[in-house]
Amino acid sequence: MTAFYNESLSNQDVKQLDRKGVFHSWSAQGSLDPLVIKSGSGCRLWDYEGREYLDFSSQLVNTNIGHQHPKVLAAIKAQLDELATVAPSHANYARSLAAEKILARAPAGFDKVFFTNGGADANENAIRMARTVTGREKVLSAYRSYHGGTGSAIVATGDFRRVPNEYARGHVHFFNPYLYRSDFWAQNEEEESARALQHLRRVIESEGAASIAAILLETVPGTAGILLPPKGYLNGVRALADEFGIVLIFDEVMAGFGRTGKWLALDHFGVTPDLITFAKGINSGYVPAGGVIVSEQISRHFNENMFFGGLTYSGHPLAMAAICGTLDAMEEEDIVGNAERIGANVLAPGLKQIAERHDVVGEVRGLGVFQAIELVEDRESRQPLNAKAVGQLKASMMECGLLPFVVANRIHVVPPCVVTAEEAEQGLSIISDALGSLKK
Repeated sequence: MTAFYNESLSNQDVKQLDRKGVFHSWSAQGSLDPLVIKSGSGCRLWDYEGREYLDFSSQLVNTNIGHQHPKVLAAIKAQLDELATVAPSHANYARSLAAEKILARAPAGFDKVFFTNGGADANENAIRMARTVTGREKVLSAYRSYHGGTGSAIVATGDFRRVPNEYARGHVHFFNPYLYRSDFWAQNEEEESARALQHLRRVIESEGAASIAAILLETVPGTAGILLPPKGYLNGVRALADEFGIVLIFDEVMAGFGRTGKWLALDHFGVTPDLITFAKGINSGYVPAGGVIVSEQISRHFNENMFFGGLTYSGHPLAMAAICGTLDAMEEEDIVGNAERIGANVLAPGLKQIAERHDVVGEVRGLGVFQAIELVEDRESRQPLNAKAVGQLKASMMECGLLPFVVANRIHVVPPCVVTAEEAEQGLSIISDALGSLKK
């Protein structure tokens, strides 16, 4: 039997084995030097030499409930003793209970959950539903977005990674609001919202509204920079979708289930889409899971019409048990409330102080434990901080025991939702020290 807990292993042993056989995502394989992680608990991680890291990345912004939460582990172990796997065509209590718990946190008007293996295939299947229901093909999504690495999801994505992967058809992009770097010459939120909506209207009209199946939007774009939509924008998108008979999909894969201090990020904005995609924080990735929360109107269509979609591991019982354990623990321990309080009382004011202290900070923004620091060469030009300096910052933070989430010229401040005030303050202190030592 393989011993996964071999105490004689070193970081170098594990790294050599990784480099011998593992093909990594989004990487040129020859230059990789991956960080080795052995174990974790809460917001802390350790390597094989006992070095500790404060996880301010939540890995890929998904371990919302922290590492090795005992209630989630217990739920998985209990299901493992009962039944380890089952075909999606069968009824299974864990799957049904997970759906019930998810729907209890969804807006009114949603009545079904289609389970997937993660966020990318959640978006794939939401797109498929929208195309089937409308009989149309085109999908509109934002340039500043990330929706996953699979066929349609990566083409719906707006960032540079879609360009080598543009094999799916029927995708059109538009500019979503981003006041700090406005594409609309806006001076305030009201102008940014109005002009972004007018731009979207013109894209719809120019593409032919009768050809558009869906508008796919991250409620709060995450990888693209934690871009809070200006007041009225999401309401305006909902109105455009209604006007032209387009299905509105909110991607809550990264922003959902506690990350912003609400169960769903859409709860901040009072806007209800037709489909909601989720993954990541739903069970912190303990066992891969994602899905689509389906409105009554769309689910009714499939009462009499075939849904041509399915996955071998849709609603895998171990993943469903992890969902149930996660949602129960979040409720019982007020973890969503903790994310809201830490964001409002520690992270937001702490980041404001960092911005006042360091000229390299152009803007700070966010909700809950979903915050970002945008770094610039100087505040006047707002030119993004160069890659060498950003790399220096990342190395400095890691040397001080912080595991950061760094994207382009930004530090995303995204600890688990269970982070304590003391841990949040520790992380902010390390970030501030790293910024203070920066040599551009």
